[in-house]
Amino acid sequence: MGCSPFHTGLYHNADTPAFSGYSVDDITKAKEFYGTTLGIEIEESGQGLELKLKGAGNVFLYPKPNHTPASFTVLNFAVEDIGKTAEELRAKGIKFEIYEQMPQPDSNGIYRPPSRNQGPDIAWFKDPAGNVLSVLQM
Repeated sequence: MGCSPFHTGLYHNADTPAFSGYSVDDITKAKEFYGTTLGIEIEESGQGLELKLKGAGNVFLYPKPNHTPASFTVLNFAVEDIGKTAEELRAKGIKFEIYEQMPQPDSNGIYRPPSRNQGPDIAWFKDPAGNVLSVLQM
């Protein structure tokens, strides 16, 4: 019987960090969006883009010719003031998603649950490849 990498402690070793990744259909558009529009530090490699997220590790974006956008949230950005962040993103041309199965968002595109135990204030938007991202205030 094989040994799980979790059993051997592989993922408890600081020399073997875990990271997340997802595909995009156009690496140039992704670089412009994540680097310029969102202001994330990016490191390019021959295989794709590494998003250097402050305090949260890194995310790897890779080109995929037959890319299908994720239908779920692939990346969440926790912010201190979601109203201010939403205004800044809209000023940069970002459009927030409206989901018919949910209560309507406020005028800034922010979904605000009736009570805190029902989740954070959140606004969803898409990257140029159609992947779902969010900003949320805990």
